[in-house]
Amino acid sequence: MSVFGSIGLLSFGGPAAQIALMHRKLVDETGWLSEKSYVNALGFCMLLPGPEAMQLATYCGWKLRGVAGGLLAGLLFVVPGALAIFALAAVYGTFGNVPLVSQLFLGIKAAVLIVVLEALLRLSKRALTIRRQWVIAALAFVGIFFLALPFPLIVLAAGLYGAAFSLAQTESHGEPGVAIGRPIAKTLRTVFLWAFIWIAPLALLDLAGNVPLLADIGWFFSKLAVVTFGGAYAVLAYMAQDVVAIHGWLSAGEMMDGLGLAETTPGPLILVTQFVGFLAAFHQGGLLLGLAGGLVALWATFAPCFLWIFAGAPYIEWISAQPRLKSALSAIVAAVVGVVLNLSVWFALHVFFEEVTATKWGVVTLWIPDLASLDWRVPVLAALCGLLLLRFHMGLIWVLLTAALGGVLLSQVG
Repeated sequence: MSVFGSIGLLSFGGPAAQIALMHRKLVDETGWLSEKSYVNALGFCMLLPGPEAMQLATYCGWKLRGVAGGLLAGLLFVVPGALAIFALAAVYGTFGNVPLVSQLFLGIKAAVLIVVLEALLRLSKRALTIRRQWVIAALAFVGIFFLALPFPLIVLAAGLYGAAFSLAQTESHGEPGVAIGRPIAKTLRTVFLWAFIWIAPLALLDLAGNVPLLADIGWFFSKLAVVTFGGAYAVLAYMAQDVVAIHGWLSAGEMMDGLGLAETTPGPLILVTQFVGFLAAFHQGGLLLGLAGGLVALWATFAPCFLWIFAGAPYIEWISAQPRLKSALSAIVAAVVGVVLNLSVWFALHVFFEEVTATKWGVVTLWIPDLASLDWRVPVLAALCGLLLLRFHMGLIWVLLTAALGGVLLSQVG
């Protein structure tokens, strides 16, 4: 318990840093897992939708102490950051329009742009290794940025293409046979149990009908939990535009501020969904409803993670031997690169410019900024953050603090 508790409290810096921290704690220091077991677990979790670092922690707990160990490890990884987000979101919702707070978050927004860019570079190096994957990424970007295609449709198309391509390559010589290591009936019981645990509270919210917004938050983030392969930034890419442009729950600036808060707290970056749920409900009904909205978003985001791990963990060896599945997921990850590029461009437009208009030409959507509304402070701060993070590899927390201070100083000059 103390080991996973320390992981939860120290897990700053996004998935890469969190995965490295767990490796040091569970492989190097305690020796609880072998290098091979840890690497296999990491590969499995990266094939799943949702936050891979949280799912890896849950798997490691399951590997050590069964379902109880998985629950404990997963909760200890999430709870410290969730408590911090609740406190910061309450302050933000109450005092967000204070000039000093706005100036601090101006710098944080600029830093977040560079963080997303860095994530895009890391992801593209891992996911785009052949020309076919570059084409998939480019088509995904065009589909979501210019044609406004739904992210689930892009994921489905990429997965089907990857599976079909693999089938064409392997049908002549078949696939390796690996025995399934668990009775199917037991897996089905696990699936039904955790699906009920996940869906039942949301269905009750829907049936009660007292606060429709809470049910809407629950179903929206449940849908995200199923379709968002590729980690937190893929979730953000799908979530940001829907939350701002379709549902109108948050402004683009508030969305960026939420990402900045999630970057500065421990735990998975996907805790930004909690901030969105809190602020959407806070706008409608104040602090108590905001707390309820944050809890619903947390439940819808993380309850499915336990379902994926507890149902799928016994099948790691079998999954790793399925070429079509691996090819389909490889295509999906390539598509995610295009989606994260869309996130980068969309955020940059809304942070650099105060006014951005969506203009439709037939089926094509163009986001056109008003050049006169350029906020000169943001490019300056973004350039500084890019230098510190990408060139000098300064720690993320220090980059965010520097950017926040720079936002205050430049605001005084301006």
